[in-house]
Amino acid sequence: MQPGTVASTSRDAVQRYRAARDPRSPHARPLETEYRPGHPLDLIRTVMVQRRGGGDPTMLVEAGVIWRASRTPAGVATLALRESSPGVIRAAAWGPGAAWALAQLPALCGEHDDPTSFDPGSHPVVAAAHHRNPGLRLSRSDLVFDALAGAIIEQKVTGMQAFAAWRRLVTWFGARAPGPTPRPLFAPPEIEGWRHIPSWAWHRAGLEPPQSRAIVEAARRGPSIVRAVEAAADGPARDAALTSLHGVGPWTAAETRIRALGDPDAVSVGDYHLAHEIGFALTGSRTDDDGMLELLDPWAGHRQRVIRLIGLGGPREPRRGPRLHPEDHRDR
Repeated sequence: MQPGTVASTSRDAVQRYRAARDPRSPHARPLETEYRPGHPLDLIRTVMVQRRGGGDPTMLVEAGVIWRASRTPAGVATLALRESSPGVIRAAAWGPGAAWALAQLPALCGEHDDPTSFDPGSHPVVAAAHHRNPGLRLSRSDLVFDALAGAIIEQKVTGMQAFAAWRRLVTWFGARAPGPTPRPLFAPPEIEGWRHIPSWAWHRAGLEPPQSRAIVEAARRGPSIVRAVEAAADGPARDAALTSLHGVGPWTAAETRIRALGDPDAVSVGDYHLAHEIGFALTGSRTDDDGMLELLDPWAGHRQRVIRLIGLGGPREPRRGPRLHPEDHRDR
């Protein structure tokens, strides 16, 4: 046996094992870039608003690096980004959509968010939260249909149920993300892929028929809806395009605008907890949707920004009752 044969055989065995576990081709060299925002940036709090729960198969944070899998207009991409030094974001991307992901990076990091007209000083809670979070920016993914599908999944269920359904559907029907991700990541299905998910899979994922029908209906009109939302001049016009879909109301439209477009004024009216939380933070007592909108009116144009700041640093109402127990209907 020639010297080095045992080591070579061992490497071959490891490569065969990895190939069996991961059918992708070996990782190609990534595209890389450096982004230097011209403003303070809290990278984690800005970008991770795109994640749907701790087990989201499209995003994770490992050793200070944000990993994100997405289905871009140019194809699937994996993006890895970290703050290498204060004010310097290093990013690498793999896959057919790598160039698109790197070009979109500033928007993901809140580059297009303009807080210059925002005045936090009219309420001490908002002013204090703004002072503690100077690097918060509103992220946008520029992926309208992914944001819409995720928002529909979250309709009228607990976060735990919604995140589990998203995780199952994306893992089962999405695409394995390229690149050396710390654990397997998956990009969401194509629009047409959402449309053709079989009925049994929706059920096994934990989704109710109204939600699955809404996603399928949205997928039928997906490209035209995406174009209409992207071409809309303002929030009401975006809402009109989104709520033209059966099963999509104001809450779902607002959640889509928040993630896909970084809309600074979107308010998720109809949320189970939001009005209570805003009312308690700003007045010390709960309120309803109408009361929340009245409280947020002084910040018209920046209402989502105020909601995010309160979520990060506002007073919290003590919980008095048991947590809502999610029901599992998959075996019914």
